[in-house]
Amino acid sequence: VWDGLFTQWGVWSFNPQYVLGIYCFGMPLEEYLFFLCIPYACVFSYYCFDLLFRFDRFLGPVKLFYIILVVVLFAAGLWYTDRLYTSVTFILCAVVLALLLKQRAPFLPTFFFCFLFILVPFILSNGVLTGSFFNRIVVRYNDAENLGIRILTIPFEDTFYGMLLLLLNVWGYEYMRRRAAIKNPGYRTATGINQ
Repeated sequence: VWDGLFTQWGVWSFNPQYVLGIYCFGMPLEEYLFFLCIPYACVFSYYCFDLLFRFDRFLGPVKLFYIILVVVLFAAGLWYTDRLYTSVTFILCAVVLALLLKQRAPFLPTFFFCFLFILVPFILSNGVLTGSFFNRIVVRYNDAENLGIRILTIPFEDTFYGMLLLLLNVWGYEYMRRRAAIKNPGYRTATGINQ
């Protein structure tokens, strides 16, 4: 819904030259596929990180980083209310992180390190879409609605849009995993421990 509204309001647009031309509520089919494929791949990456690594010892520093991030994102979101992409992205990301910190979500350290890992393919793939490596821009951003700060050709806000998208998916995944463990005492989580 957010993506559709931002497309309608001109926060970003899709170059018709590089999409199939199948649209639903103003968004191309490829954008809907993005919302299936990318979260699935990222949650799978998170699952693998959770299965293979233990990040519990980093809980203190990661929590401190998240607290600082919540404050900075919320303040910046309020400061830049005239820039829709910046404001909405920063405030929503701050609110979700704050809720997870309040709940003492145990998956936050694993998510942090997984997200750092995911940033590499994120920059490569988003760079292709925004014209970093080729003279073809698939997704165009309206700089009046963002800070105008770019990582290569990627708007800075995209990092936190991605973080928010993945946090919501991992939160949902962890919720379903806990429910499965409660309903079925024999259910084992990725770490092999009932939760």
